[in-house]
Amino acid sequence: MLLLLFSSFAGVYMAWSLVCLEMNYKRALSMRIPLVRVPIDPLNVLFQAFEPHVWRFLDLLPFEKPESVRYMRRGWFFQDKASSFEKYGSVWASLTPRDIHVYVCDPEANFEIFWRKGDFIRPTKIYTLLEVYGPCISTADNTNWSRHRKVLASPFNENIMEFVWRESFKQTHEMIDYWTRKHSQSGIKSVAKDTRTLSLNVLAATGFRRSQNFRGSSEDAGENEGRLLSYRDALQTVLDNAILLMLIPPRLLLGPWVPSSMHQIGKAAADFKKHMVCMLEQETEALNRGEGGSGGLMTSFVRALHAHNPDDTSHGPKGLSVEEIFGNIFVINFAGHDTTANTLSFSMLLLAAFPEVQEWVAVEVLNMAATLDDEKWDYRYLFPRLLRCRAVLLETLRLFPPIMSLPKWTNEQPQSLRIGDRTIVLPPLTGINPGILATHTHPKYWSDPLLWKPSRWIQSNSPGTIHNDSISEEIFTPIKGSFIPWSDGQQSCPGKNFSQVEFVAALASLLYKHRLRVARLAGESTKSMRRRVLDVVNDCDAQLLLRMKDSDRVRIFCEPV
Repeated sequence: MLLLLFSSFAGVYMAWSLVCLEMNYKRALSMRIPLVRVPIDPLNVLFQAFEPHVWRFLDLLPFEKPESVRYMRRGWFFQDKASSFEKYGSVWASLTPRDIHVYVCDPEANFEIFWRKGDFIRPTKIYTLLEVYGPCISTADNTNWSRHRKVLASPFNENIMEFVWRESFKQTHEMIDYWTRKHSQSGIKSVAKDTRTLSLNVLAATGFRRSQNFRGSSEDAGENEGRLLSYRDALQTVLDNAILLMLIPPRLLLGPWVPSSMHQIGKAAADFKKHMVCMLEQETEALNRGEGGSGGLMTSFVRALHAHNPDDTSHGPKGLSVEEIFGNIFVINFAGHDTTANTLSFSMLLLAAFPEVQEWVAVEVLNMAATLDDEKWDYRYLFPRLLRCRAVLLETLRLFPPIMSLPKWTNEQPQSLRIGDRTIVLPPLTGINPGILATHTHPKYWSDPLLWKPSRWIQSNSPGTIHNDSISEEIFTPIKGSFIPWSDGQQSCPGKNFSQVEFVAALASLLYKHRLRVARLAGESTKSMRRRVLDVVNDCDAQLLLRMKDSDRVRIFCEPV
């Protein structure tokens, strides 16, 4: 009986899905663009829950699957890059039983989509999972987004960038000391974990004045059973288990029936909230005493809390509530910490595989800083001049952007969009996705698009001496809309400068007196070593952000020069 009932339900569901799919197909015909039917929407909650098992089964099937099935796989953008656009053109759409998803790979159209924020809106419902501790800038609609942005952007000025610069140098020096002291013989245990620690410490010290000494991946955090976890350890556990905490409220992980491993995650989430409450109270007390406060993000948050007035009907809500402050602290750490950490991890493996690029960057660092003591590495003098360091960042983000496609949505009205020499009209409530990675890797906009080549970002008045002279160089400016790792428009990433300063400081500090080297296998040639590293670098998933599945498969040494 149950089997019959289940079969009947499944049959009705499949029939209804086919009806909805055809309805969306008819809606999409008016756009007159290539259309691809996809049987299941990737955002289907049931499918998301069982997706790993579904693909484990489908990948075992001996026959070739329909091409459209690959668009169901989470993170399909990375393997696809620009190939779908080379096949279908600059714009095409996938049709599912749930929605129409239009994909765009055109710089001018990308630019227009990002800047017309009232016509192409952020689908905030997709991001509600990020509300682990409360509403935040990522889940705010157009009405409330500017209120969040104003609070978050105000501390990220040039004065705080000097602090980011100094703290990044401090953390990198400590990381190098750990690498050369602990792993001079065996190689670095985990570059990915160590760059995460570096980035977390920089953000904690800069934004929240929680300064921590660097602790490497092989160093034990110590027992904390029954005691309050430190800010760093609590946050690290929260970030490592972010997906679980997005699906299960942290309070439910503290029940007596919960397995101990999950209980520890719940405790870390609770302890992190205690730290946020403590920081907020301390900052509030300091400002109430007439002191200037820490000068970090918490100062801005407390002032926003004082200005909070949700009932102001004449001018709209102002400031932020306590829940919004906690929600933004989490999302800043989640987005701002992991994105830079992953980019550092990608870059370090690539630099180790391409020692000639290391030397090219090191020439610049030595030219600019050789006559300076460490304490005189001034941000305002050095950062604008370390262009090759920035080129490594830009090139890594071109091929490995943390977010590969940024979804938008048309509002309740049809929206026209010019793509190339034609204009299409998108139906109301249609998904529109600027292809970030696709545009970054399309041969129409980039030469050798799949080749990691930081030198493409450097323009020189003396092209013949680019490998030896960095004095007369400048950063290449790509076509508007063709390079968008930080998004674009009024809703672009507020931490763009922060991430650039942190990355450049870390790379310059590393390559000033050290080099990275890949531990080779017995009899391995340079070509084989490089292929092995690239295989690891390109073996990625995108659970939330793009990252390597297992970067520790490559062992790296950090050696003084």
